Amino acid sequence: MNLSLEGKYALVCGSTQGIGLAIAQELALLGANCTLMARNGESLKLSVHELDTSLRQQHDMEVADFSQPEQVKAAVENLVSRHPIHILVNNTGGPPAGPITDATELDFLNAFNQHLVCNHILSKAVIPGMKKDGYGRIINIISTSVKIPLKNLGVSNTIRGAVASWAKTMANELGGFQITVNNILPGFTSTQRLNTLIGNTAKKGNTLVDIVEKNMREEVPMRRFAEASEIAAVAAFLASPAASYVNGTSIPVDGGRTGSI
Repeated sequence: MNLSLEGKYALVCGSTQGIGLAIAQELALLGANCTLMARNGESLKLSVHELDTSLRQQHDMEVADFSQPEQVKAAVENLVSRHPIHILVNNTGGPPAGPITDATELDFLNAFNQHLVCNHILSKAVIPGMKKDGYGRIINIISTSVKIPLKNLGVSNTIRGAVASWAKTMANELGGFQITVNNILPGFTSTQRLNTLIGNTAKKGNTLVDIVEKNMREEVPMRRFAEASEIAAVAAFLASPAASYVNGTSIPVDGGRTGSI
């Protein structure tokens, strides 16, 4: 099975921590030259230095705030002016938790820009290079809410569904160019975002964090949370030549929690 990414260029968004950083680390181990994109320049510098260079990979960074789509557009245009991007990992922090009936119109607009609009800007910028080289992988990190909406994540559920539909449409249009578009749907994963959600749930329910964690683990058949590296392993496969015929899918990586086939 060919998993080598030597000679390939990857752009990984939201890659200073959690799932994004884990994906960048895994792609680098397979030989990819990685560009990390996030809003914190100092954190990006530290993250770039964590990536493997044993195969003479060259890694760099682009600073952009995903709440400002024009910054994302300028950053990715600067990047593709230097070299093509063969692998794009669309990943950014999810919208704040809360019931959908408490959401404002601005909450939806901000989330739509941060997720779908920025994904579209990035994809449009890298697709010409993918077409030219006959190799492209667009991987979107979304959520299992694409399959079944999650409680107390009204805005997130709505926007994630929109991204999944956008991705499926793009997969249909780009498949003939040997460009695949797939979604990874992480379940409960040990990241800062999960810690924040657990803390907020405990505070709202006036209960202990340990109890909230225990209840959440019991929802998962494997009785544990995922490690970011386990999400990254699936992303690395989808980015590789071995996944050349996997297209237009939404793959839960959730320990079996999602209650659908």
